[in-house]
Amino acid sequence: MTIGLVEIHNVHKSYAGVEVLGGIDLTVEPGEVVAVLGASGSGKSTLLRTINHLETVDRGSVTVDGEFIGYEQRNGKLYELREKAVLELRTQIGIVFQNFNLFPHLTALENVTEAPIALGRLSKDDARELALGLLDRVGLGDKAGHYPRQLSGGQQQRVAIARALALKPKVILFDEPTSALDPELVGEVLDVIRDLAQLGTTLIIVTHEIGFA
Repeated sequence: MTIGLVEIHNVHKSYAGVEVLGGIDLTVEPGEVVAVLGASGSGKSTLLRTINHLETVDRGSVTVDGEFIGYEQRNGKLYELREKAVLELRTQIGIVFQNFNLFPHLTALENVTEAPIALGRLSKDDARELALGLLDRVGLGDKAGHYPRQLSGGQQQRVAIARALALKPKVILFDEPTSALDPELVGEVLDVIRDLAQLGTTLIIVTHEIGFA
């Protein structure tokens, strides 16, 4: 079975009459790692966000393993799904934001266990076991009880990566994952992404780190 095939076909997106995406076609094969490069304002992040339906498209289509994330097709036409259905489909696609977006009132462990428990995917015990393993994978096994304010930017971003992995997504999107970090912290996050690239998960990375790309 195909896992993690992303197909973007003739996608258009405009804001206030200004076209940001003008007929984008892109196929990302399962397990492929793609870096999206371009000048600020060129539409990189917008393209990324159309994949998990954080942005709607004006025209065209985006599918993951042949399935529309925010729409269903009836009689040859696309109809937007209700938010609950969109959220369920969106769990197939992890996303790591440039500003971490961790819950400040939850520990690193709780940030990672929140979604699997809330969605009924795992029991609390199983979610905890998974989360501890993921935090260990990103080099933060000893920081499970720390709150975001007690972590460096690089550590917070690594927690965010562990959180994205917790739902075992088919695809992981990275939206400028190092742009909010001090230069000396960039390497530790890129090392984790490099390790993920060896595991066969489809990765799409918007980045300005040319050497890393």
